[in-house]
Amino acid sequence: MKLRTVAIVLVALAVLALLASGPGTRAGIWSFRGGFTLLRWTVYLGAAGAAVALAALVITRPPAHRTPLVVAALLGIIAAYLPMRWRAAAARVPAIHDITTDTEHPPEFVAVLPLRAHAANPAAYGGAEVAAAQLKAYPDIRPLHLTEPPAAAFARALAAVRAEGWALVAADSAAGRIEATATTKWFGFRDDIVVRVMRDGDGSRVDVRSVSRVGMSDVGTKARRIRGYLGRLTG
Repeated sequence: MKLRTVAIVLVALAVLALLASGPGTRAGIWSFRGGFTLLRWTVYLGAAGAAVALAALVITRPPAHRTPLVVAALLGIIAAYLPMRWRAAAARVPAIHDITTDTEHPPEFVAVLPLRAHAANPAAYGGAEVAAAQLKAYPDIRPLHLTEPPAAAFARALAAVRAEGWALVAADSAAGRIEATATTKWFGFRDDIVVRVMRDGDGSRVDVRSVSRVGMSDVGTKARRIRGYLGRLTG
């Protein structure tokens, strides 16, 4: 009975830590580092709870008493697995937070800059080292060429920004620049985006750049975001 109680309490704490990590960060109750700490404790508590539940299963005989332990073991394993999976995903990509289709002349932020006044990460591009890391990890992130002239391409790019659900900050058709902010679902990280539309022969070239306000690695989020946006433009 005591082992079963310990297992259930440990797993319950693991699940609570997991569920609180993201929403608490979004609500400003703690920093993103606090959210990451909760995820680390989720692994410890979930693994410990699952281990205790499995140990209790060995000595528990009545089937009716075994069901809660089976549930606790499964929930503990799942709770521990999810943060470990996120960490493994982060380890597979470079620790960069600035992704762009043009690493030589990346689009620059203008209207977004006041919103980044207190951001931990600068808006200035990191240079050759960041470019080399991106090109190695995401060689498919390239400029998009459209057959439409710049005015039509700009309107299409702006419509795609709105369709993505990003918060529009500015749309300067004369400069061919669109700026917006995207918020991640779980932790509520704010990532700024700039889209640049310029003439390219008889058509247009579209470049996109997305930069985190905090954090070293984005776990591939911005590359997926840019792929999705460019896919929407070509779809």
